[in-house]
Amino acid sequence: MAQASINSDYSEWGLSTDAGERARLLQSPCVDTAPKSEWEASPGGPDRGTTSTLGAVFIVVNACLGAGLLNFPAAFSTAGGVAAGIALQMGMLVFIISGLVILAYCSQASNERTYQEVVWAVCGKLTGVLCEVAIAVYTFGTCIAFLIIIGDQQDKIIAVMAKEPEGASGPWYTDRKFTISLTAFLFILPLSIPREIGFQKYASFLSVVGTWYVTAIVIIKYIWPDKEMTPGDILTRPASWMAVFNAMPTICFGFQCHVSSVPVFNSMQRPEVKTWGGVVTAAMVIALAVYMGTGICGFLTFGAAVDPDVLLSYPSEDMAVAVARAFIILSVLTSYPILHFCGRAVVEGLWLRYQGVPVEEDVGRERRRRVLQTLVWFLLTLLLAFFIPDIGKVISVIGGLAACFIFVFPGLCLIQAKLSEMEEVKPASWWVLVSYGVLLVTLGAFIFGQTTANAIFVDLLA
Repeated sequence: MAQASINSDYSEWGLSTDAGERARLLQSPCVDTAPKSEWEASPGGPDRGTTSTLGAVFIVVNACLGAGLLNFPAAFSTAGGVAAGIALQMGMLVFIISGLVILAYCSQASNERTYQEVVWAVCGKLTGVLCEVAIAVYTFGTCIAFLIIIGDQQDKIIAVMAKEPEGASGPWYTDRKFTISLTAFLFILPLSIPREIGFQKYASFLSVVGTWYVTAIVIIKYIWPDKEMTPGDILTRPASWMAVFNAMPTICFGFQCHVSSVPVFNSMQRPEVKTWGGVVTAAMVIALAVYMGTGICGFLTFGAAVDPDVLLSYPSEDMAVAVARAFIILSVLTSYPILHFCGRAVVEGLWLRYQGVPVEEDVGRERRRRVLQTLVWFLLTLLLAFFIPDIGKVISVIGGLAACFIFVFPGLCLIQAKLSEMEEVKPASWWVLVSYGVLLVTLGAFIFGQTTANAIFVDLLA
């Protein structure tokens, strides 16, 4: 899931709370080029050993599940039905799990503890900068999607409260732009300005509860449908192979937890690649069950007529669905600041590195710069959310970026890690792993390229 995919509770990983250490949270870890001490770098150091294996499973599940769930029924429709959707998810799950394992292996080999640090250490400066830019763009796009989700759910709730037919124009204070702006300024902006994100635990709890509730409602409504809900055409086969590939960005967006996976791996009591393989396999199976239940039941309920946001397909006056909408709004309200925090951290790191200013000498100007960055980020995402009413378009674009985190960067890390063994005695599996890395990069580049091309040319033709 997108909103928790970059979440990281730094306070639980042993960081001190002095001013200099807190300032580091607002930048990419790569800005701090000082070498790690032996105590920090050792597996038994004080920053390790806080998360059990079972706890790691639930953290990874929480990182996956989120607002991306709403788009899975539409992804099944795009893919061409239940059979195609299931086959696509199962096939991609192999690559998704392997990417998580590769990142853990490279983290252990490079002794780095965050996604971008691993990419910097293994692949070099250029790829590291591209990774950080991708993270910033991804979090920015996800924040836009969150605001669109808020507007979508509020429109339905307001229609019930005002007792007006859907689509009818009401008073000015029920206008979508006004309601999104009011909610964003009252709740999101105040939560986005602070330097720390200690409320993340509560946001994660709301996200989990809301996700499971939405899944339960979609399944129940399929088993016991309302009389006024009539499904559209139920597709049984994809219209073309390209239609199947068009569903990939949504699946990538839903399963993207790779950026937050590296800190989770390093926070485990026993950070071993073999143990981590079991953790991510269990977590992905749980996430698969949730996404598949929502995707299948949502698609079979509405068929090809399903909205990109499945909750919009249900009647406004349905109280059970209204509660689901309220859960999603609460989850998004607290998840936006977390995604913004992570994006702001990367932007801050890139800026300080460009300026060549040591972090310790720049603490005095940090507050002014943080407020300016937050306001610019907030206003731009709000403005774009006004003019992009369809969440499907946003998820398509950021889903392409998610494919880079799942396929491209892990693939590049695997290739580079194996190429570094060229001067050594290569094991028999060396060429197999290098070939697999090339396959990951190729697949990720294809999804990203196709998504970008669709986003550009479809809009131009329209």
